[in-house]
Amino acid sequence: MTPDLWSALQAQRIETPSWGYGNSGTRFKTFAAPGAARTVYEKIDDAGEVHRLTGIAPSVALHIPWDEVEDYSALKQYAEGRGLSIGAINPNVFQDEGYRLGSVCSPDETVREQAIVHLLDCVAVMKQTGSRDLSLWFADGTNYAGQDDLRARKHRMRSALKRVHDALPENGRMLVEYKLFEPAFYATDLFDWGAAYAHCLSIGDRAQVLVDLGHHAQGVNIEQIVAFLLDEGRLGGFHFNARRYADDDLIVGTSNPFELFCIYAELVSAAGSSDDLTRTTAEGVAYMIDQSHNIEPKVEAMLQSVLNCQEAYAKALLIDQDALKEAQAAGDVLGAHRVLQDAFKTDVRPTLMEWRESRGLNPDPIAAHRQSGYQQKVAQERGTAQGGGGYPEKKTAQPV
Repeated sequence: MTPDLWSALQAQRIETPSWGYGNSGTRFKTFAAPGAARTVYEKIDDAGEVHRLTGIAPSVALHIPWDEVEDYSALKQYAEGRGLSIGAINPNVFQDEGYRLGSVCSPDETVREQAIVHLLDCVAVMKQTGSRDLSLWFADGTNYAGQDDLRARKHRMRSALKRVHDALPENGRMLVEYKLFEPAFYATDLFDWGAAYAHCLSIGDRAQVLVDLGHHAQGVNIEQIVAFLLDEGRLGGFHFNARRYADDDLIVGTSNPFELFCIYAELVSAAGSSDDLTRTTAEGVAYMIDQSHNIEPKVEAMLQSVLNCQEAYAKALLIDQDALKEAQAAGDVLGAHRVLQDAFKTDVRPTLMEWRESRGLNPDPIAAHRQSGYQQKVAQERGTAQGGGGYPEKKTAQPV
């Protein structure tokens, strides 16, 4: 293993989501899992187990109000006691009854203000937990032509985002996520990366685009979007998952591992760019997982997600950049493609096992998890919580 590869693997960071450790699933049915986390403290415990086994997942994202507590400073200390920091804060502006016609884009001014106040409350949570990122996703949209004024909704979105952006802590960022459709089926207010990008350009320098791998039409070239946003200095982060049809929220790297590899290839290339803006943007990207583990064991599924990201990154680091540029400049179409294929087809698992052993980690994190008894222990302690369709209800329980 070369020193550069070793150093890059040491620096990799993947953020896991609190909601991925609890019972969650499709809007049709959630299958309750023995030992699934019931409170934010149990979610942090599980995230700590993932980081302990992988060494590259040192932060956990929160969803408010699902993870609401009375004392966020105490929650921060609890996370630190398990080797973690608090990552992105994710507001919820899609679950209240009042959001039937939208949140910040609602035609009702009272509803819009309710949503904005919640977003500002989440900015306060950022300040109390030391979080850098406010991660925003909106379900706002319409189901029928003529239901609302589309340009008016654009202006409402812009106004709300600007107000929240200007309230961010000094080193805070706003990550604006988009989605092609669902739950709005005629028009979604943040319908693609271009809409999110346009808003970010207008709002301010700390507004950046968040790319969710499941939020695109079939066949969309996500790595090209990544390259474009990197070059513009506006790629803020990822929500990693995998899909076969739409926003399936499956384990990242399972359905299209070559796509994940190509995304990392663009990020590695940007990190080595001679352009200061591109390089700085690549260095600041937040790598976050956003998945719904409905039939999988929660902690093991998250381990698989983190390890798939590590493997894709390691392969991307093996790309012969000089050979690639030479083939591209010569117009050698298949030669350039084979440079990527050579890296993608390399079995990096022995290298990653060696890296883990060098850090005192078990070379096989999933086997170590299965043998540790952790899952059996939490299943006995927590039991099986009642599952339900859709999203979890607000949780405020304190640690026990």
